Amino acid sequence: MMRLTDLALDRRGRRIVEGVSLDIVPGRLLAIVGPNGAGKSTLLAAMANDLKPAKGAVRLDDKDLQRWAPLDLARRRAVMPQAARLGFSLPVRDVVALGRSPFWQSHTRAENATAVARALHAGDVAHLALRPYETLSGGEQQRVQLARAMAQLDLEDDAARPILLLDEPTANLDLAHQHAVLRLAHELTHRGVAVVAILHDLGLAFAYGDLVLVMHEGRAVAHGRPQDVLTPDLMRRVFMVEGTIISGHLVVRGPLAA
Repeated sequence: MMRLTDLALDRRGRRIVEGVSLDIVPGRLLAIVGPNGAGKSTLLAAMANDLKPAKGAVRLDDKDLQRWAPLDLARRRAVMPQAARLGFSLPVRDVVALGRSPFWQSHTRAENATAVARALHAGDVAHLALRPYETLSGGEQQRVQLARAMAQLDLEDDAARPILLLDEPTANLDLAHQHAVLRLAHELTHRGVAVVAILHDLGLAFAYGDLVLVMHEGRAVAHGRPQDVLTPDLMRRVFMVEGTIISGHLVVRGPLAA
């Protein structure tokens, strides 16, 4: 389990996140939502160990994330960033294979190849395997990066309890692929993966999140089940929109009237 305790995060000398305490548990998808500038990506950077806390701590298995060896941490958590560009040309298959680098020495070549093939198929990019990554559309690149992150998860080890961190995984995707990506992410929770996804679409967060964390002005203002958190009052107060739950679905009707 990953635990955030009284976490404060700074960027360029400015406090971005303050006072966040949170448990990331296996087998659950946590959707992080909030207006632009709420601190969502900064919070995810701390979970990925890309940003050192100014105060508080992020712990994995009761060990401070800063004390984890890079290889050991890479075997436990995978990250899909908001945007990933390569400085050199690689075919899609090799980009996805980069996700297996933490396991090159501990697993056989056949095991790693099987994991890459499985991730290509799951990400719906197997047909792009030989295409140069830089020739793909933004949405296709997004799906390749998801496949790369999935290849990094050791799903065959029941004791691994991996963590998958997704920073706006539905960006640049059409509606069908938005749902496909989040459906796949949620299916991973059935295999014990803890998934954290930053989402802008409240409807998607409601539909796929087992839990929702609402960030506003750098603080966690609500955390719990989607139906308990994404209330009409909270949506008006934090997101400045009108919304309600109809027949088990969240419906956002539009911005507040002036």
